[in-house]
Amino acid sequence: MDTEIFIELSRIMFIAVTVTGLARLLNQPAIIGYLVSGILAGPFFLNIISSTETLSAFSQIGVALLLFFVGLNLNPKVIREVGKVSLITGIGQIIFTAAVGFVIAKALGFPDMTSLYLSIALAFSSTIIIMKLLSDKKDLESLYGRISIGFLIVQDLVAIMILLAISSLGSGADLASLAIGTVIRGVICIAMLFVLTFYLLPPLTRAIAKSQEFLLMFSITWCLVIASVFYRLDFSIEAGALLAGVALSLTPYHLEISSRMKPLRDFFLILFFVMLGSQMVFSDILANILSIVLLSLFVLVGNPIIAMALMGLLGYTKRNGFLAGLTVAQISEFSLILLAMGASLGHIPKDIMSVATAVGLITFAGSTYMIIHSNSLYPLLSRYLSVFERRGRKVDEQGYARGRDHEIILFGYNRIGFDVLEALKKAKRRFLIIDYDPGVIATLSREGYDCRYGDANDSELLNEINFSNIRMVISTIPITDTNMLLIGKVREANRGAIIAVVSHQIDDAMSLYEKGATYVIMPHFLGGKHFSTMIERNRLSMSCFLKEKAAHMKNLAYRKRAGHEHPAYEGR
Repeated sequence: MDTEIFIELSRIMFIAVTVTGLARLLNQPAIIGYLVSGILAGPFFLNIISSTETLSAFSQIGVALLLFFVGLNLNPKVIREVGKVSLITGIGQIIFTAAVGFVIAKALGFPDMTSLYLSIALAFSSTIIIMKLLSDKKDLESLYGRISIGFLIVQDLVAIMILLAISSLGSGADLASLAIGTVIRGVICIAMLFVLTFYLLPPLTRAIAKSQEFLLMFSITWCLVIASVFYRLDFSIEAGALLAGVALSLTPYHLEISSRMKPLRDFFLILFFVMLGSQMVFSDILANILSIVLLSLFVLVGNPIIAMALMGLLGYTKRNGFLAGLTVAQISEFSLILLAMGASLGHIPKDIMSVATAVGLITFAGSTYMIIHSNSLYPLLSRYLSVFERRGRKVDEQGYARGRDHEIILFGYNRIGFDVLEALKKAKRRFLIIDYDPGVIATLSREGYDCRYGDANDSELLNEINFSNIRMVISTIPITDTNMLLIGKVREANRGAIIAVVSHQIDDAMSLYEKGATYVIMPHFLGGKHFSTMIERNRLSMSCFLKEKAAHMKNLAYRKRAGHEHPAYEGR
C-alpha cells in the first residue's frame, strides 16, 4: 500500500471534518463543507493533493454510487403519485429556466454549447438538500412540501434522460449528432435490464436478503457490473449506475439496501466534491465574476419566480407558491455532474467548472438560509407576491364550513388531534379543524366536519380568524415558534380563551406557559402518567390488563385504517 496516499487521504478527511463541522454550525448543507475543503486542500492554499489519479478514481466511484443511490430511491411508480401540479411545475420550470438561462449565458458571451450546458445545469435543484431542509422544518407532509418533492422527482427523471443522452456522445461530438443506432442500442439495453429486473431480481433478492452482508455485497456488485456493461456499450458509467439503482428500486429490499449503502456513498462522494473544489481556478473566477453573480442571482431569484408563476397559473395561493419556489433556488449535484461530464467529453471548456462550483456555493448557502427563514420572509414579501396569485377560489383553499360561529378551533388533525376530535364530538361542541395537509381536509370535508386548509405558521391566516368569541384554541403542532405565534395572536384578541398547545421539551413548555398558554400537552410524560394510572386501577390483574390490551389493539387498528403511524421523529 502506498502510505503517501493514506497520509494524504487522512489530511483531506481531517480538513473535510473540520470545515463541514463549521458549515453545520452555520446551518449550511454538508456539500458546502466538502467544496470549501477542496478549495483549502487545493493548490491555491495548502496544496496537499498530489495523488490526483487515485483520488479522481475515488471521486468517480462516488458519483456512480450517488447516481445508484438516487436510482434506488426513484421507484418509477412515483410518476403516478407526484400529481398534475408536480408534473406541470417540474417540466415547466425546467423549460423556462433553461430557456432564460440560455439567453443569459449567451448575453454573457458564452459559446452556444457552453450556454446550453449551463442553462440545463441551472434548471436542476438539489433533491438531497431540499429533503433534508424540509425534514428539519417538519414540512415534508405539508402541501408545498409534497409539491416540492414531486417536482424535484420530475427533475431527477428528466436529468436521468439527459445523462443517458449525453453519455452516448463521444468526445467533441455535437448534441445534434446523436445517432439513431445509439438510441436503439440504449433502448435495447434498458429493455433487457428491466426484463432482468422483473424476472431475475425478485427471486434472486429474496434468496440473498436472508444475509444482510451478502445483500450489501450483491448490491455493490450489481451497481458496478451494470455500470461497466453500459460503459462498454459507449454509455457512461454514471448512466449505468443510475439505471442499476432504478432496477433495484422495484424490489422490496430497496430501502434496506439504501440504508446500508449510504455511508459508503457518502465517503466516496466527499472525495468527488473535495476534488471539484480543489480544481477551482481563481483566475477563472475573477475573469467570470460578473457571470457568476448574474447566474447566481438568476437561480436564487429567477427560479423561485418561475415556480411561483406556474403554481399561480394552476390556481395555488401565493404562500404555497412562495414556499415551493424557494426549494428550487439552488443548483443540484446533478448540475455539477452534468457539467463535469460535458467537460470530460470535450463539449465545454474545463474552466466552466470553476464558474459552476462558485455558483453552487453561492446558491447552496443562499437557498438554505431562505428556506430555513421562509416563514419570516413571507410576511415581509407577501404584499409584492399578489401578482403570482389568481383571483377567486384557490385550489389549496379547501374546506367545508356551515358559516356559523365556533367555540373551539383545533389546529392539526394528527395523532393527538384524532383523540381530541373524539372528545369534542362527545361534548357536542361547535368546532373548526384547521390542518396543513390537503388530504386530511378533503377527508374531513367528506365526513361533514367544519374544516379548512391552512398553516398555523401563516400570519395572514391567523389574521383572518376572529378569535374574539372563541372559547378554546388547541394546537397539536409540536413546534415552539409556531405555538408562540398562535398564542400571541389569540391573546391579542381574547384574553379569556383557553389555549392548549403541544411541546416535547420542558424548557419550551415553560416558555409557552410564560407566553400565555393555559395548558401544555407533553405526550411523552402523559404516556407514563397514563400507564401509572392503569397500574393503580388494575393492580396486578392479568384479566384487567388483557382488557386494556384488547381495547388498545382495537384503537390501533382503527388508527391504522385512518392512515396514522407513530412518528419516527418529532414531526407535526
